[in-house]
Amino acid sequence: MSTFDPNALECLAAIVEEGGFERAAVRLSITQSAVSQRLRSLEVQVGTVLIVRSRPLKPTAAGRLLLKHAMQMRLLRADLERDLKDLAPGAAGSGRAEERISIAINADSIATWALPALSALARQGLGLEIITDDQDFTHDWLREGQVLGCVTTLKQALRSCKVVPLGAMRYVAVAEASYAAVHCPAGLTPHNFRAVPFVAFNRKDDLQADFIGRALGLKQVALSQLYVPSSEGQVRAVLAGWGASVLPELQVRDHLQSGRLLDIAPGHALPVALYWHCWNLDSAVLDALTSALTAAAAVALDHGDE
Repeated sequence: MSTFDPNALECLAAIVEEGGFERAAVRLSITQSAVSQRLRSLEVQVGTVLIVRSRPLKPTAAGRLLLKHAMQMRLLRADLERDLKDLAPGAAGSGRAEERISIAINADSIATWALPALSALARQGLGLEIITDDQDFTHDWLREGQVLGCVTTLKQALRSCKVVPLGAMRYVAVAEASYAAVHCPAGLTPHNFRAVPFVAFNRKDDLQADFIGRALGLKQVALSQLYVPSSEGQVRAVLAGWGASVLPELQVRDHLQSGRLLDIAPGHALPVALYWHCWNLDSAVLDALTSALTAAAAVALDHGDE
């Protein structure tokens, strides 16, 4: 089996993660020509193209395999550094960008329970990079080999990965109190929901329509939607009277208790089951991430009917 130059592997990873050769060169503190040369040498060694020169740049199938290998090398280095710190507590971390441990987490989890779960690891010096996406799409990052683990709604384990159930996040439909009094004083009904704009995360977010369809017993739902690609931003938009939204009960609980927000579909909640996927490797770092996330989810998430 061929031995690949670690610098060339990190160069490939930097190109994909930074989205281009110029930014990869800045990150690695080398020239853009050197980036191209390292990639070219890797492509010659493998015997195929590794990067599709499109906008945005994308790894080929072979490129994804080598990208995953680069991530595994990072994990080995992170495990080694963690073990060395246990033997020599005063040892300083490398702090290099290429030592970052990348995971993908849905925005609603980041806004509620996931960051506190990871705080201890971050304070210990683990170089985390959290990539955010819709919960139905975070597993794509893991499948493509760009992250070591992800929080997702996908239940089936990906190849060479293990999966751990986390629990369910409960979603409720809310609107600002004065807005609700004018536009849906009796709550949402099959007759008024089309007149209420819903604040969604982005165009991939089908949770709003899914909730309305289930709550109102409708097979097909067409909503008027506004897009705010931030969980916190969605809450602020609803509080500002932009419209309604289906948001995590965990995130809006205080606003519901204070009366600033009203539940406009009382008696209806949508539980969204979440799962932690990570590579099935013997790794202290992955074990620590798994333990931290599952422990926090055990407290924050619903563990009834998932």
